[in-house]
Amino acid sequence: MHISWRLSLWVSLVVVATVLIWIRIASQRHAKPSTTKLITDLAATSPLNQPGGGVAPAEAYEIYSALYGTPMHEPLAFAENSVTDIPQVGGSCLQPSTQEEHEMTDAFVAANRQSHRWEQKFSIAQGYRLLQGRELTQAHACLATQVSDVAACAGYNQLKHVRYLGVPGFDHTRTHALVSVIKSCGGLCGSGGIFVVDKIHGRWQRSASTDFTRNCSWMY
Repeated sequence: MHISWRLSLWVSLVVVATVLIWIRIASQRHAKPSTTKLITDLAATSPLNQPGGGVAPAEAYEIYSALYGTPMHEPLAFAENSVTDIPQVGGSCLQPSTQEEHEMTDAFVAANRQSHRWEQKFSIAQGYRLLQGRELTQAHACLATQVSDVAACAGYNQLKHVRYLGVPGFDHTRTHALVSVIKSCGGLCGSGGIFVVDKIHGRWQRSASTDFTRNCSWMY
């Protein structure tokens, strides 16, 4: 009888311990999904580049003209319509932390909800082309296949990229702005980025990278 009592107690303790361990494991499994941050699809919640934006704002030409003021070793070709992208890193690659950065972020998103049409208003010494419609499609086809000896690609022999420009988003001082450039070299070839520019002594120039836009450069 004495041995049976001890055996019964031991079995009871084992059962209790097993139940407690099971409850702990189950609660951890149940709690795990709640710790995973869901990333909202920006393309669904805040789509960009929708049609109907009209002509690009006048201030934007001064910025891009300054950025491309130094001659390049390739012809400059811009898509006629503005296009941008905001890659998702925890919801967005943009990580504003100051009032000015929040202002630029909000203004940039608002400015690029619709695609705008660029006009021949850039002041770029080396010259440039605005590509639209069939011309833009043909340029991409020639870049993708690198066919330079056929008549259809004769006008694009020296072209290395087609650049898509985003509409700038300014802070309240209008001396800091977010801009974006996507460089397409045909098909799934290209790169892009969003970065800050500052107006210093009356001239726009690219600022050093910070955590605000550090994750907003990409290649594909």
